[in-house]
Amino acid sequence: MRHPVITYTIAMLMLSTLGVYVQEAGLDPVTTVFFRCAIGALALAAYCAWRGMFRRANMPPRALKLAAFSGVLMVVNWVTFFEAIRRIGIATATIVFHVQPFMVLLLGALILRERLAANKLAWVVLGFAGLALACGVRFDAPMDANYLLGIASTLTGALAYAGVTLTTKSMRGTPPHLTALVHCLTGALLLGAFSTLPPGGLSLAQWGWLATLGLVPTAMAYVMIYGATPRMETAAIAVLTFVYPAAAVVVDFAVYGHLVSLWQVAGFALIVLASLGVNLDWGARGVGKIYN
Repeated sequence: MRHPVITYTIAMLMLSTLGVYVQEAGLDPVTTVFFRCAIGALALAAYCAWRGMFRRANMPPRALKLAAFSGVLMVVNWVTFFEAIRRIGIATATIVFHVQPFMVLLLGALILRERLAANKLAWVVLGFAGLALACGVRFDAPMDANYLLGIASTLTGALAYAGVTLTTKSMRGTPPHLTALVHCLTGALLLGAFSTLPPGGLSLAQWGWLATLGLVPTAMAYVMIYGATPRMETAAIAVLTFVYPAAAVVVDFAVYGHLVSLWQVAGFALIVLASLGVNLDWGARGVGKIYN
C-alpha cells in the first residue's frame, strides 16, 4: 500500500485477532507456536524470494547469530504469551504485554549502560503503576494462582520481547524481513520435537486456524509493519501501536463476551500515556540525565 499509516494500522488490526486463532486452534502453546513459525517461515521465505532479498542481502555470521539468538527470545515470547491468553484471556494479556517498551528502557540502562533521562524514568514509573491496575489488582479479594501464573507468563513474554528489541537494534543493515524469517525458522527448529498433536490428528478447522495464524498476524503483519515503519514519523508509530491492544479488547468482547474492568481500563490509559511520554520524550526540557 502507498499510505504507510493505513498499512501500519491494518497490521495492528491483524495482530489484534491473534488471540482468537490461538484459542480456536485448541492446541497447547508450544505446538501452536511451532505451526505459527513453520507456516510463517514458508510465507516469509516466498515473499523474500519474490522480492529478490536472497540475491541482494548479505547477512554476515555475526548478524545471523544475533538473529538466531533473538529468534530464541521471540519463541519464548510467543509461547509464554499464548500461555497467558489461555489463563487470563486475550484482552488482559494483550494490555499487560504492552509494558514491554518500559522493560526495553530499563534493560538498556542496566545491561547496555545506556543513558536514561529522568523524565523517561518518571514515565516508566507511571507505566508500571498502570501495569498494576491493568493486571486487575483487586483490593477486596486475592487473585487465584491460575490468574497470577497468567500475569507472570505475560510479563515473561514482554521481557523476552524487550530482549528481541535490544538485540535487533544492533543488527543495522539487515533486512527486517530476513530477520523475521530467521526468527520463524529458529522457532520451527526448536519446537518441532516438542510439539504434540491430538490422538486423532488435526481437524480441518484446526488446520484452517493454524494456517491463518501463520499467514495473517505473522507473515502478512510482519511484511506490512516493516514496509510501513521506515516511512512513518515516530509519533505516528507510538500512537498507532496502541491500535493493537485496544482492538484486541474489542475482539475479545465481540467473540467471547469478555469485558475488562474499569480498573484495567484506567491502567491501560496510564500505560498508553506513559508509552507516549517515553517515545515522544515529553518533559525532556530542563531535565537531567541519570547515568549508569
